[in-house]
Amino acid sequence: MSTLLRLVQQYWLLLSSLNLIILTTLSLWPLDALPGVPGTDKSHHLIAYAALIFPVALRAHRYLWPLAFAALCWSGMIELIQPLVNRYGDWLDMAANLAGLGLGVLCGYLLQRWLARTAAG
Repeated sequence: MSTLLRLVQQYWLLLSSLNLIILTTLSLWPLDALPGVPGTDKSHHLIAYAALIFPVALRAHRYLWPLAFAALCWSGMIELIQPLVNRYGDWLDMAANLAGLGLGVLCGYLLQRWLARTAAG
């Protein structure tokens, strides 16, 4: 197993906590206009929430579903708060967040299975 993967598995809680702080800060930071970065707003949501849950999916099996549900609730709360900080709350953003959580869980699951197969064979 690679050193990077081992570090992600060891520090899954720290990585996901830092991801959550960054994600929340960027989601609630007042903006005059969206920054000009590649991709769409929805693709950014998908990637952010996949990155949020991926370390959990790699390591914290018994906490995975409660933490994924908590992340979904958190994303809903952010969408409700955004209009109060000069941002736009959008339920399609929450749908992209849900898709990102699913993608992060799927990627973590598939990587775990692949690692188990390579370790066994």
